[in-house]
Amino acid sequence: MSQFTSLTSKIVPLANENVDTDQVIPARFLKVTDKAGLGDNLFADWRYLPDGSPKPGFILNQPEMKGRQILLAGDNFGCGSSREHAPWALTGYGFRAVISTSFADIFRNNSLKNGLLPIKVDKDTHAQLFSLVEEDPDTELVIDLTSQTLT
Repeated sequence: MSQFTSLTSKIVPLANENVDTDQVIPARFLKVTDKAGLGDNLFADWRYLPDGSPKPGFILNQPEMKGRQILLAGDNFGCGSSREHAPWALTGYGFRAVISTSFADIFRNNSLKNGLLPIKVDKDTHAQLFSLVEEDPDTELVIDLTSQTLT
């Protein structure tokens, strides 16, 4: 994954709280030691029907969400087990940053080691970001690492 100092992207809103790493990438996909293809199984139990077809209405299955690199997640993202596969699946899908009010420590550390930027914001900023995306689903955010800003 290439480094960045500035990232501009539209947002994928996923308001679910307490998303654990087994929801990010279910355990049945952890038998691999290669990162390739894990993005296809990101949020698999939420994203696909039992026959493997996309679940209508799930946010990642909406065509306009393709190519977005920022995930706006609910509170306490990445809790649960310490699997490194969770950030692998998120980056494999194409995410470069996840914004939440809190992250599990192990998930945060695994993310930083694997090119995924976990951005912690206060509750008011978090609510404002969800509100902006609700008003305009094509809202873009700019993450600037040099100035440590989110615009």
